[in-house]
Amino acid sequence: MTTGSRTSLVRESDSPRNTHRKGEIVSPSRAVSQEEWAAARQELYEREGELIAKRDAVSEKRREMPWVLVEKEYTFDTENGKVRLADLFDGRRQLIVYHFMVPQEKTGKFCTSCSFWIDNIGHLAHLWARDTSLVVDCPVPLEEGLAFKERMGWSVPWVSSQGAGFYEDFFVTFGDGERVQPGITVFIREDDRVYRTYSTLITGGEMLNSTYHYLDLTPLGRQEEGLAFKHDWVRYHDEYDN
Repeated sequence: MTTGSRTSLVRESDSPRNTHRKGEIVSPSRAVSQEEWAAARQELYEREGELIAKRDAVSEKRREMPWVLVEKEYTFDTENGKVRLADLFDGRRQLIVYHFMVPQEKTGKFCTSCSFWIDNIGHLAHLWARDTSLVVDCPVPLEEGLAFKERMGWSVPWVSSQGAGFYEDFFVTFGDGERVQPGITVFIREDDRVYRTYSTLITGGEMLNSTYHYLDLTPLGRQEEGLAFKHDWVRYHDEYDN
C-alpha cells in the first residue's frame, strides 16, 4: 500500500478526525434545546456551503488539467478476449480505470482497501449516461481476478493488464524524484487518440468512497482513532461479524 514515504490512500493527518472509538457512547451532556441545535446547524450549514464552493473550484481546476497523449499500445485480457486501451472506452468518450492492487505475496489475498472502494461504486448506468465508462484493472491472471469478482458479487467490468506495464507506467513522478502510484486514472478519447487527464494519488480517492461520507454525517464518525493503519478495521464485505 505504500510507495516511498507516501501511502496510496489518504493519510491519517489529512482525514476528518474524531475522538470516538468504535462502541464509545456519545455523552448525553451534549443534548441541547431545539433552538440551540438549530443555531449550531445554521453555523455548520454555512461551513458546508463554503466547503462545496471550494470543492467545485477544485473540480474546475481538475477539468482544466492538461492532457498527455498515451503513445504506448496496451493490451488487456478481458472476458471477451484481448482488447486495446481504446476498446475499454466501449464506444464512450471518457474512461475511468481503477488500479486494483495485486494480491499480497505472503497471503495471496486481494487488497481489502481496494475491495472497500469497489464496494462503493454505484450503478454504472449513471456514468454511461454521461458518456463515461469505468473498468477495474488488476495485473494478475484474469481468471484469478474474475473468481474474486464473482465472490464479491461485483458487476463492474474487470480486466487484466498483466505483463503490459500499464499500472507502472502511470505512476506520477514529483519534482523531488519520488514516484507515487495512482489509485484511479482518467482518460479521454479523441478519434483514435487516447489521452491521460487525471490520476488520484494520496488524497484524491477519498471523495469516491460513499461509506466514508455517510459515516462523516454521524456523531461517531469513522472511528479510526488509535489504529496503526486507518483501514485496519476494513474487511471483505462477506467477512464482517455483524
